[in-house]
Amino acid sequence: MKNIAITENHLYNKAYRQGKRFVGKYTAVYVLRDFAAARLKKEHPQKVFVNRLGLTVSKKIGGAVERNRAKRVIRAAYDEVRDGLKTGFLIVITAREAINDAKSTDVARELEFAFSKLEMKKDRAKSAENEKQ
Repeated sequence: MKNIAITENHLYNKAYRQGKRFVGKYTAVYVLRDFAAARLKKEHPQKVFVNRLGLTVSKKIGGAVERNRAKRVIRAAYDEVRDGLKTGFLIVITAREAINDAKSTDVARELEFAFSKLEMKKDRAKSAENEKQ
């Protein structure tokens, strides 16, 4: 499934100011409830809540090649952990300088830990109940 991007600058600023934050070695993760989630659910073909993802990679990371690689690594890592997350949130992931030497599995492990600390993981008991019904 394709990620829905955050396109408005004010949403990035709101996530930075009001969202919950986790800072790790490779990334900083900001999470904020998306108040447009109900509208987006109506527009979605499967009528489900979705998370909107924003990536930021500054010039401190390096030139264009390094920044694009960092974004690719973050997207691949997010795709690994996306299925176990709660929906209806704005998620902003900011790359840190150590990401230049990281692999997507390292970043995925860090994102998994970050989302568990930010209480974004789905409850296993509730998901098991929903699968039975």
